[in-house]
Amino acid sequence: MGEIHKGSCFCGAVKIEVKGQPEAMGYCHCTDCAAWAGAPINAFSLWSTENVIVTQGESKLGSFAKTEASHRTFCTECGGHIMSRHPEMGKTDVYLNTVPGVEHKGAFHVFYGEKTMSVPDGLPKFKDLPEEFGGSGDMIGE
Repeated sequence: MGEIHKGSCFCGAVKIEVKGQPEAMGYCHCTDCAAWAGAPINAFSLWSTENVIVTQGESKLGSFAKTEASHRTFCTECGGHIMSRHPEMGKTDVYLNTVPGVEHKGAFHVFYGEKTMSVPDGLPKFKDLPEEFGGSGDMIGE
């Protein structure tokens, strides 16, 4: 079964568990993530959707889908962002600040072609997404 990590929203009304380890971690620069996060970069951790479980407060979980690619969820009590479900990929991006037991170790940048801030950290920079996540796999410079 693997390791289980527990987390919650800002106020604690919604609680989640993630099992095992994320399949990928990185940094997203798309305009949608930037607007949602209110920041130029969104740190992501992608988990198999079946490994992400809401254990408390599911009725307090709100959702917004600007596109079918990303269903962004939040607590309706405190507004805290919890995760984004990506049904086309079968993955869920859990915002790791809600799960204190998992360290974020970003390995690459996605949608760097939409960046509003450069990050010269030596990590791979994808114009959109890696091929295994449905993107072109095209890389761009820092």
